[in-house]
Amino acid sequence: LVVNSIPMKNSIIKIFLFIILISHQIGVSQPDIPIEKWKGKSILLISPHPDDDHLSHGTLALLNSNGNKINILTLTTGNVGTKDLNVSKSDLSKIRRGEQINAMKALGLSENQYINLGYDDGRLEFANREELVGKIVYYIRKIRPDVLMTFDPGYNYQLWHKSDHRAAAYLSVDAVRAAEWHLMYEGQIIHDKLEAYAIPEFLFYGGNPSDKNTTVNIEMFVENKVLAGSKYISQWSSGWYKYLGPDLSAYPDGEEERVFKRLREKIKILDGVSVEQFRYYKGIPDGVGQNYERFND
Repeated sequence: LVVNSIPMKNSIIKIFLFIILISHQIGVSQPDIPIEKWKGKSILLISPHPDDDHLSHGTLALLNSNGNKINILTLTTGNVGTKDLNVSKSDLSKIRRGEQINAMKALGLSENQYINLGYDDGRLEFANREELVGKIVYYIRKIRPDVLMTFDPGYNYQLWHKSDHRAAAYLSVDAVRAAEWHLMYEGQIIHDKLEAYAIPEFLFYGGNPSDKNTTVNIEMFVENKVLAGSKYISQWSSGWYKYLGPDLSAYPDGEEERVFKRLREKIKILDGVSVEQFRYYKGIPDGVGQNYERFND
């Protein structure tokens, strides 16, 4: 190929520069083994509310089917998320716990794999940060996960999320960093007989599409994802305005069909395949937002 015009040469140079830039932005880090083939790993997913893990439900169902051990750690009870004036915070806490457990069952998970720290919905940013990080550190050291899943804190910049999502992203990675140092929250090591622990791999969800570098084929687990999502009746149906109980058949005619249709429409399709996408990172906690080689030397 002979390029004779200067404009064409400049265009080719720009294309190559663009490719290099994009490659740097998304990072070169990829799982050594495709996520669809992971087996025997321990996975800890941290989310701010019951239902936020729905972003990863297809992947969770796949991982569980392949023999990986999954635990979900939710930071709040979700006790504010309703427009129904007749539902109290206490009642909503119970409703959303039940919805979360029912959703997990649709993925093949049990209540024993669920942990809720009990903080108020909408107020994570105002909670005692040291105490909250310490509680997350405790479960990291106790569970010792191979992979952490949480909201993406951002890649080379601070990513915007609404308040609890933003707080959860940073609280999670701050706890990951603290968990690896034996002199941080040392009472857990002295009295609870836990050990300092560094999580080696991360799957960040909920970030910007341009930052995602890993795609998971969930085609075989679409029905699990849809069924699990349908359990969040207080959030994703007319139950948001008037809660009538945990059974969609109690709601107005056509409600169940509308909920399932909306859930199916939200699934990302790539080349005709249902997928979920993440930003994958492998390395020490200091590098989760940058992925520079110096962090993994």
